[in-house]
Parts: sequence; structure tokens; C-alpha cells
Amino acid sequence: MNESYHPFKSEKAKEKYLAFNDKHAKLWPVPSKNKCIETSNGKTFVRISGAEDKPPLILLPGDTENSLSWMPQIKDFSEHYQTYALDNIYDNGRSIYYRPLKKPRDFVHWLNEVFDALNLKNNINLLGFSYGGWITSIYTLAHPERLNKTILISPSSTVFQPRIRYLIPAIFVHFFPFHFFVKKLVYWERKCLVKQGELGRAIADQMTEDIVLAGRCFKKGKFIDPTVLSDHDLQNLKVPIMYLIGEKEVLYPADKVVKRLNDIAPQIKTIIVPDASHDITHSRAELVNRKVLDFLQEQ
Repeated sequence: MNESYHPFKSEKAKEKYLAFNDKHAKLWPVPSKNKCIETSNGKTFVRISGAEDKPPLILLPGDTENSLSWMPQIKDFSEHYQTYALDNIYDNGRSIYYRPLKKPRDFVHWLNEVFDALNLKNNINLLGFSYGGWITSIYTLAHPERLNKTILISPSSTVFQPRIRYLIPAIFVHFFPFHFFVKKLVYWERKCLVKQGELGRAIADQMTEDIVLAGRCFKKGKFIDPTVLSDHDLQNLKVPIMYLIGEKEVLYPADKVVKRLNDIAPQIKTIIVPDASHDITHSRAELVNRKVLDFLQEQ
């Protein structure tokens, strides 16, 4: 980890990926400033948008994604909140880990340090998608006193174990990120987005290129499996929480997830979004943005 190019495989790989990332970042639709936050785990890259006098809204991306994945949301969110879109410390993007994260609680400790460095107090709104949604859930369980409201969008595990027929291709792609297999998985995960036509396919192709390039450029790090929260844990999520899931989610059956939450933790607001899969933040961006903002602004 002492190489100048860490966490990339080489200096050439670093230059190639960061140039790709810079090109994509030019599409960020609102003014922003970038910060690198020092933590005990390493440097965390944060993309900050919105007025400083607005309440804070933290955005955690999914696995293999980074802060740029929030482009469909950032304009709407930044009108009402100061948004902090993070590149997760362990994943693709501009964050640089010094020591590997080994356990779920390491994510909690990392986020606490990021919030402290950003001088955020106890009024934080925290939103996570997919793997970032799972991190959001375990942080909410550990530190409800720091949070105002929490939003989980199609979180990995958390409420229900992912289907085997999803896990097998996902694990294969993790170790062998070849273009053919990555595209096949992305097109399946984002099937509702792809069905929207040329623009939807272009977004899915962009995701594919990002994952393939990252697989070639980054060192392979340890993957921490997301966990399913117990009944007791779900019942002890006391912060106001909204759970959004696509009707055609491929990770797990949407109806069974919602049923478990309604039976075990009825304090969690659940919404099934029609015509959406694991592409919910893109295929139904306008609806998701409205639901999130309505929830955050409820008294």
C-alpha cells in the first residue's frame, strides 16, 4: 500500500481510470466542490453540492459505483439540501484506503470519522443505494443520535437474503470482470432501464464500461458481505426510515421484503416503485426524487 499508485494496479492504470472518471464528472449537472477527507482508514473523496445553509444529505453509492452514480438525483436534492456524495472508501472512485476494512463495524467507524471531519453534528440525513443502503442501515442502528432521517433504496441484504441466481453471476463478475459477463449482469439488473430505449441502454453501457475498466485498473480488495438484520435490529431502527424498492427487483422479491418490514418493523415506511428493478434511481429517477424529498420534508 506504499506505492504511489495505490489502490490501483499501476501508475498507468491510475492515470487511465482517473481520466475516465474526470471525463464522466464533467456531466455533473450542478456546481460542486471536491474534498478529500482524512480518516484512519484512508482518504475519502466527497463531492459537495448545494448551499451551505441547507440541511446535510449524505449519499452512499452501490457496490462498484461512486459519487457520480447520483447524477439523476443531484440537481433535485441540491435545491433543498447541501449534498455530500461519497466515493466509498473500499470501492471504485477517488477514495484511497490505507488499511483494508474487515468487518461491518469498520464502515460505521469510517462514516463517523467522515461526518466529524465535515463538521456535521446530529442532524444528518443519510441515503444509501444497494451496498450503500446496507451501510446506511448498520450506521443507523449504531448511531441513531446523529441522524435526522434515513432512506434505504434497494439495499443489499439488510432485510432479505439475495437470490442465489443473482449471487452466482455477481460473484463471478467480481472475480472475472470481462466485458461480456459484466454487460450481461448489468443489463439483467437494469432490465427496466434497458427497456426504456436508446438512452436507457446508453446509461447501462456507461455502467458496464466503468465496471470493466475498474476491474482492470484497481487491485482486488476484500469484499465484506452485507448482512441481513435480525428482527430485533429492524425493530430497533428508531430513526424515521423510508425503504424504496423496485417492483421487479432482481436481488430479492419486493413483496416478501415489504411484508417482512410491515410485519416486524411497521415504523419503517415502505414503497414499491412500479416498472423498476435494481435500476430504480435511473429508470424511475423523477418518482424516486419526489418520494425522497417528500419524506425528508415531512414534519
